[in-house]
Amino acid sequence: MSDARNANAAGPVDEHGRPITALALISGGLDSRLAAALMLEQGVRVVALHFDSVFCHAPAPGARSEAEKACTALGIELVRVPFNDHLIPLVKDPPHGHGKNMNPCIDCRIAEFRLARQYMDTLGAHFFVTGEVVGQRPMSQRLQAVRLIEREAGVEGYVLRPLSAKLLPPTVPEQKGWVDRGKLQAISGRSRKPQMELAERLGITEYPGSAGGCLLTDEGFACRVDELIAHTPEANERDFELLKLGRHYRLPSGAKAIVGRNETENNRIEAIAQAGDVLLERDDTVGPTVLLCGARAEEDRSLAARLCVSHSKRGPSGAGAVRCQPKDGEQAREVMQVEALDQATLDSMRT
Repeated sequence: MSDARNANAAGPVDEHGRPITALALISGGLDSRLAAALMLEQGVRVVALHFDSVFCHAPAPGARSEAEKACTALGIELVRVPFNDHLIPLVKDPPHGHGKNMNPCIDCRIAEFRLARQYMDTLGAHFFVTGEVVGQRPMSQRLQAVRLIEREAGVEGYVLRPLSAKLLPPTVPEQKGWVDRGKLQAISGRSRKPQMELAERLGITEYPGSAGGCLLTDEGFACRVDELIAHTPEANERDFELLKLGRHYRLPSGAKAIVGRNETENNRIEAIAQAGDVLLERDDTVGPTVLLCGARAEEDRSLAARLCVSHSKRGPSGAGAVRCQPKDGEQAREVMQVEALDQATLDSMRT
């Protein structure tokens, strides 16, 4: 679909003659693309809203996000909304609880809808659409949860779910004739076949797989989040960003050491280091970058150096030389000669 299709030249208008505009909450997945496309098919002008979160899969360096790809393909404007300040407190203490892992789906959706309502006013939109499918997600897409979310967000009647609309009460845009309910869908459940068939009809040929985009639903990542919050209740955006990188070790003192697994992670770890951190690298051979956070004693540096040797090439004695450089630069770089750790010790500190 092209930009011209989104110009609304012959689409529905309101009582003031303004083109009917929908905000499409775009995650980048297939369902949200379909929801936006169904609005474009009816001549509704669409503006995409994407919530940027540290808990989403990040594209490879230099690559476009799935949300950007989707909006380019659909020919619609993309508005990115910073969401971490809203979401992080909910991850730590969600009023409606976590899902199976660390996902606060209900509270997250309420926060998103509240923000979307604000952007409706800012961008002159009449309603917003989502790619939600009734019964697809066990926590936030049950009918009872759908009603709860809309009520607490203060958006009852203004959330159109085009993929399941015929299974739900008519919304304001349907009641006012801005959208033809007969052209909407009645999809429910977890099968992806109806969406794939609809995508083919709408000419949407490129989209990501069905795996969820939220890392908080991933069991392994959720365990890291839970462990971080338990040790660092004041954890911030950077702390959660680090959870997506490397191997993580909690030292006996409570300090955290993160060991890069490849060159890309090594570079990212070095870039994200801040004052108070310590960076460690092999001085005698190629090896991982290690980021030490919250170090309290010389023993922390020694353990982090031994982690560095444990994950790189060792000398005949199982030892190696490691450069240790505080990020703030106030202390001089030192080189430590240390031995690798045994597997039992590594396992006991691994998070």
